[in-house]
Amino acid sequence: MPSPYRAIFAAPGTKGFSAAGLIGRLPISMVGVGILTMISEMTGRYAMASALTGTLALAAAVIGPQVSRLVDQYGQRRVLRPATLISVAAVAGLLLAAANGLPDWTLFVFAAIAGCVPSVGSMVRARWTTLYRDSPRELHTAYSFESVVDEVCFIFGPILAIGLSTTWFPEAGPLIAAVCLLVGVWLLTAQRSTEPAPHPREAQTKRTSALRSPGLQVLTATFVATGAIFGSIDVSTLAFAEEQGNKSSASFILAIWAAGSCLAGIVFGLLHLKGRTERRWVLGICAMAVSMIPLLLAGNLPFLAVALFVSGLAIAPTMITTMALIEAHVPRAKLTEGMTWISTGLAVGVAVGSSVTGLVIDAAGAQRGYVVSIAAGTAAAAVAFAGYRRLTRPAQGEEPSTDGDGDSSAEAPADHVA
Repeated sequence: MPSPYRAIFAAPGTKGFSAAGLIGRLPISMVGVGILTMISEMTGRYAMASALTGTLALAAAVIGPQVSRLVDQYGQRRVLRPATLISVAAVAGLLLAAANGLPDWTLFVFAAIAGCVPSVGSMVRARWTTLYRDSPRELHTAYSFESVVDEVCFIFGPILAIGLSTTWFPEAGPLIAAVCLLVGVWLLTAQRSTEPAPHPREAQTKRTSALRSPGLQVLTATFVATGAIFGSIDVSTLAFAEEQGNKSSASFILAIWAAGSCLAGIVFGLLHLKGRTERRWVLGICAMAVSMIPLLLAGNLPFLAVALFVSGLAIAPTMITTMALIEAHVPRAKLTEGMTWISTGLAVGVAVGSSVTGLVIDAAGAQRGYVVSIAAGTAAAAVAFAGYRRLTRPAQGEEPSTDGDGDSSAEAPADHVA
């Protein structure tokens, strides 16, 4: 591991909460794909499978920020454990309902309740921020490392979920995901020394949502469209692989996509670039949008794998930059909530993208599903350009972590980028 990455683990407890976060984040990429694979294996109905996955994502989008808001007020341990138990119980109910052929509406009810799943990645990033808030270079490296961990989860998560559901039994993927969530959250919340201090509501000068920040509104809206990219690619790739007669290869192709992002994240974490964070963020969004075009031209699985690898190179650097911008535009007492709103935007986008793509695939075939990816990329770029001025304005409100010109604290000194 390069020395900048070794340095961030010098603080006590960092290895422990990072390992727990890795386990707890695997369900991010396993549950949706696992349910999609499970339903398609049982019924062959991609529209139904996509709608169910979308319901889960939308429920998480609605409930997730509220869970994180409670975490900011009461602490991770007091909130995450009961929320995780509710989510895991709902996933278990979903699997039992599917296995026993219960009416479709019961599946949607359980999927909605399962949306109580906490944003484990936001919880881990909040711990890094608490440790290195006054050390910009280390914080940048920590954010980069977390983006790499996200991509590792997206590499192995779909492989596990699709592989288990297609070779063992249909419910295996979501089942293992629920176990990972339970174990990861319990291990994370057992580590009290690195847990960020709660900010009780009565101690806050304002009780409004973090989403009142204009900068966070732009970031969240853009990531709705970005989530639609992710959701459409997941569904389209699974269906395209099945049309090519090799459904199980979808997990490996999606892993190659995540590998491109993982590689870019590792390299980006070693760089110390000059210039404004906002400008690099817009360029990253545009790069993701342009990289969607070759997907529609893919005529076989190898071509698709190469195209996805290239498109993945823009993901992690953009996510790393996004986290720096959140820190610049969100008050410290609401940082976990602010980070979760990005996950919420992604979840809403995944729900919309996967649902629309399922309908397109049923009507016109798997490859046409990538039209949704291109449209979502175009929308993301348009929102990023439209909201650029909001991002460059100094943050208003309660003690945001920002310097005077709108760059995040992770960007001071001037030669550093986060």
